[in-house]
Formats: sequence, C-alpha cells, structure tokens
Amino acid sequence: MAILLAADAGPSEALITNPAMVLGILLVILAVIFKSSEHPTMRGFYRVVPALLLCYFVPGLLATTELVGDDRGRLYHVASRYLLPACLVMLTMTADLPGILRLGPKMLGVFLASTAGVIIGAPLAVLIVGTISPETVGGADADAVWRGLSTVAGSWIGGGANQAAMKEVFGPSDDLFSAMVAVDVIVANLWMGVLLWMAGSNLMIDRLIKADRRQLDALNDRLARVERQAPPRPALTSDLMTICAIGFLATGIASLLGGWLAGRFAETAPWASRFSLTSPFFWLVVIATTIGVALSFSRRVRSLESTGASRIATVFLYLLVATIGLKMDLMAIGERPGIFVVGLVWISIQAVFVLTATVLLRAPIFFAAVGSQANIGGAASAPVVAAAFDPRLAPVGVLLAVVGYALGTYGAWLAAQLMRIASGG
Repeated sequence: MAILLAADAGPSEALITNPAMVLGILLVILAVIFKSSEHPTMRGFYRVVPALLLCYFVPGLLATTELVGDDRGRLYHVASRYLLPACLVMLTMTADLPGILRLGPKMLGVFLASTAGVIIGAPLAVLIVGTISPETVGGADADAVWRGLSTVAGSWIGGGANQAAMKEVFGPSDDLFSAMVAVDVIVANLWMGVLLWMAGSNLMIDRLIKADRRQLDALNDRLARVERQAPPRPALTSDLMTICAIGFLATGIASLLGGWLAGRFAETAPWASRFSLTSPFFWLVVIATTIGVALSFSRRVRSLESTGASRIATVFLYLLVATIGLKMDLMAIGERPGIFVVGLVWISIQAVFVLTATVLLRAPIFFAAVGSQANIGGAASAPVVAAAFDPRLAPVGVLLAVVGYALGTYGAWLAAQLMRIASGG
C-alpha cells in the first residue's frame, strides 16, 4: 500500500521554507481566521464559507503560488505523528459516552443509521458512478479515487482529525486530496441547507410521520443536568499539563504498540497490507482512539473538558489542517468534476438511511437532522442545526458529534475497504 510519508517529501521550491517562519505564518493565518469569524460583520461570510475551509485553502493558496512551503514535509510530519493522535485522545476521552447511551434508543438509532448510511453509501456510490463513468472512480496507487474518498468518509463520520488520519493511513496524492476537501465541504454544506429547511418545517414533518415529540423535552432535561454536573471553570496550569500529559502519553503508547503490531503483521501475514494492518500509522490512530474511548468512562477524566481539553485538541487539529493545506495544489480541484457526482450520490444514500430510520422509529425529525449533521458536519455545525430547532437543544449536536470522533476512525477504515473492493482495487 502506497503510504505518503511527509518526512520523505522532496525539498520545497517556495520562497519561504524556514520551518520556524512557516509555523509562525500558519498560526497567524489561523488566528486571523478565527478572530475574524467572531466579528459581527463577518458572520454572514462565515455562514457561507466555513472557517475550516479557509484553514485548508489559505495555506493552499500560499503553496500553489510558491510563496510558502513545508520543506521536506517536516511540519506536517510532526503534526500528523504527534499532534493528531494526541488530538484524537483529547476529543474522545472527554465524551460523555455513558450519558449519551442514556439519551434513548431512538436518538442513538437515528444517529447510527446516519453512520451506517455513510459507510454503506460509500461503496454504493462508487458502484453507481463507476457503472456510468469507470474512470471517475478509477486510478491507481496514490491516485486511486477510493483512497481520496476515504478522507471524506473520515470527515463525514467523525471530523477533521479523522479525515487527516485517513489521509495518512491510505495515502491519497496531494492533488486528489485537494479535490476531496472541496467535495467534502461543498456537498456537506448543501446537505446542511436541506437540514435547516427541515428545522423550519419540523412541526409539519413530524405530523406527517406521526412522530412522538415528548422525547425532546426529556432529552433537553437530561442534557441540562449533564451541563450542571461539570460547570466550566478557569483552567489551572496543572489542568493543562494533565491534559497534555494524558494526550501525549497515550500517543507514545500507541506509537510503540503500533510499530510492533505493524511489524508483526508484515512478517507473518503478507495479506495484511491490503487492509493497512502493516501501517504503523494505522495502528497509531486506532490505538490512540481506543485509549481515548476507554478513558472516557472515567468521570474524573471527562471532567477535564471543563478546563479546556477540547480547546487544546482543536488548536492541534487546525494546525494540522494548515500543514495539510501547504501540500495542496488548488489548480487540481477543477480537474475532477465527476468526484462531486460521487459525493452527491453518497450523501443521498446517507439521507435515505437516516430518514428511513426516523420514519420506522417514529422519531422527531429533529433526531434525523442532528443525528445526520453530527456525522456529516461534526462538532462545528451539528449544534447549529440543533439550535435551529430549539437553542436549548444545541448540546445534543455537540455530544453526538463527539461520539462521531470515536466512531470515525473505525467507520472510515471500513468504508475505505468497501470502496477499494467496489472499485476493483
């Protein structure tokens, strides 16, 4: 399996390549994006152009014009091997998984139906489009389209961290990944528009499907109790040190075990390379995620969320996103218009899954909208969709999106393997 190793990339021909200077430029870009997104006059712009998209494309623009470059991929190597797994640990260890399991079978059922729709919809979309246009879903080695689509699966089940993990595990070319970022953002935002329409018509839709809306009030009460149990407080230096210690120790354990497991599979099971089992990075991501999930069952560990665990993880994540942007060629996006058709077919199959589950369970359309957006859009936009129904219910989107982070690694890997088979790879 062709895995891209950023550290082995050739020297950059960009004007600015000094790693310290490039890191400073990237952090300035991220600071400007997020600071401007908070300004009242810019809110309309950021509703149309997500901040995440700019975090990819502004560095990508600098790289395409050869103003700034990541020489030999050194920054990306550090971000992907150290910051990404620590980010996954921090995001999953603070998820209130026991509390989410108590939200009720209908809410979880609809959410998992959306996850299943993404996983099963992936190979179906490849097969459907491949029947009409085989070259659209073809390609070989790092340009195999299924490798690029694996990153979309990571984003649509989990989020940016899972997307970056799949990029490193399956190694799509930088040009292919550039197109996939566009597919991810554009198609996902089209679907979000549909969900916001549902929010405005939710009473009519619920009457049509004879949904039981009493669960919404009970759900809101449970979430209010969860919030009261862990009120935010100023973070102490000891809190921040503890969060980083857990994240990076788990990363170290995952790296050590991952290297050993990858070596054992390479020596004893030649077939394992087809499933990424000989990739140390695959095991690094899986073990780090699993450690985070296991830690989330400790109330003391979960309480670290009130002192900024997810905020630290978010800084790590967006720094990784910016370093990925430096590897992108924006001119390559317009060369693959057929990929957008795959994305539209894929999101439509996901919609069938989630809406069918909603009707069969007689769940409110709120469950469908938030359960779907928690997968497709992640923690950034799921609470927006939830708040469109009722501002008090915004925490539902956050909680379910965090579960998506935990499922994203496993689900995206499975979707990628199904797409590989569907495309004949």
